[in-house]
Amino acid sequence: MRQRSLIALTLAAVLAATTGCTVERHWGGSTNTGGSGKAKVGLVTKTDTNPYFVELRNSARAAAQANGADFNALAGQFDGDNDGQVRAIENLMQQGVNTILITPSSSTGVLKAIKDARDAGVLVIALDTATEPPDAVDATFATDNFAAGEQQGAYVKAALKGVPPKLLMVDGTAGSSVDTQRHGGFLKGIGLTDGSPEIKGHTAANGDQSLAQQGMENLLQRSTDINAVYSMNEPMGRGAYAALKARGLTGQIVMGSIDGGCEGVQNVKDGQYAATVMQFPKKMAEQGVLAAVEYAKTGKKPTGFVNTGSAVITDKPLPGVESHDTAWGLQNCWGGAK
Repeated sequence: MRQRSLIALTLAAVLAATTGCTVERHWGGSTNTGGSGKAKVGLVTKTDTNPYFVELRNSARAAAQANGADFNALAGQFDGDNDGQVRAIENLMQQGVNTILITPSSSTGVLKAIKDARDAGVLVIALDTATEPPDAVDATFATDNFAAGEQQGAYVKAALKGVPPKLLMVDGTAGSSVDTQRHGGFLKGIGLTDGSPEIKGHTAANGDQSLAQQGMENLLQRSTDINAVYSMNEPMGRGAYAALKARGLTGQIVMGSIDGGCEGVQNVKDGQYAATVMQFPKKMAEQGVLAAVEYAKTGKKPTGFVNTGSAVITDKPLPGVESHDTAWGLQNCWGGAK
């Protein structure tokens, strides 16, 4: 009889422990959903080292502190680390966040994790990078990346002054929406297509400066008869410039980039590339946090795509391309300017 009682008590304890784990996985019920009062914000970026995502994280943290929201930031180990971002989402779910802000490395790879979060009542907002399909998240606050690429392409075309382009392209992470949109926008701006013979080569560098330098060095081994370079972001632009400089080719190249960080604007001022297209990650982060605060208070969710803007930065303005100089760029780099 005593042995049966002990077995019953043991089973009861196991059931209680199991029930406790289930509740923890579901974040303790409705206290972590919209209308619960306190915003608990989790941010997942592609990496925690790229200066762009460092700025986005710092801006989100500052906005959370200013608005009385709890905040935690996690990241993938590298640009393209989809599994790392999935683990980060799961980690934040266990912590009981009621909003997740994410810059997805893969526009499709995190969809299951995002769906799990939304099904549990968590507001999910994409920053910088859209998901595919876009409505996999509640809303997206980002640069219109196709438009940013088109601005870069239009500037490079104007800078060539009617000379046909001989173009090398330094792309980002294959398959990501940012890479696809910027690439396509640039080609539209410069007046080419992916099959155009004016494109002399391309390399994918996953947003990394060292990989971009290596990739550009490989391309230049095939031919140095080029006059234009597309770089998907500024770290890759710096890598491409290093390879071009080693070959003594910088004087014959018109190179554009996209990001608009303070270092990138200084690169333009120093002549490393002709222009960059500035984004405003601070604005993305602040608007994302404010949406999280509103959701926690009222349950109201943002919807759709919110374009946070872009601007060409150059000290060599050209007809037909609206731009700002590097003095303006250094005052506004990655800030909230419109």
